[in-house]
Amino acid sequence: MVTKLSHTSLFVNDQEKAYDFYVNKLGFKVHTDAKMDNGFRWLTVVAPEQPELEIILFPAIEKENGFDGDVRNALKLLLEKGVMGAGVLHTPDCRATYEELKAKGVHFKSSPKEQFYGIEAVVTDGCGNWFSLT
Repeated sequence: MVTKLSHTSLFVNDQEKAYDFYVNKLGFKVHTDAKMDNGFRWLTVVAPEQPELEIILFPAIEKENGFDGDVRNALKLLLEKGVMGAGVLHTPDCRATYEELKAKGVHFKSSPKEQFYGIEAVVTDGCGNWFSLT
């Protein structure tokens, strides 16, 4: 029987840039940062209040990732267009977090607005992914 989800992947076009965004801007913690024998970097981060879920910052366009050229090219296109990784980031105060992240240079697709489910801003990680910040 499956009891929980322990890891999930975010495809990124630049692992260093992703590290900067998730660790230095959002405040996530590095769980694992290791080089594998083939040179692949296994980099996972966790949200401070959700350490049981590791997020793999998966380098989608590097040859060491095991994907063939066609798959890497398709992922590269989707990441360049910024259409990957749609998800929801929770914060107790969307407006305050928006101002804090904006001051750190984080790019937003939209500023905080009232929605039927709460206050939402749409944020991008600069690595091809976007999120609802609510």
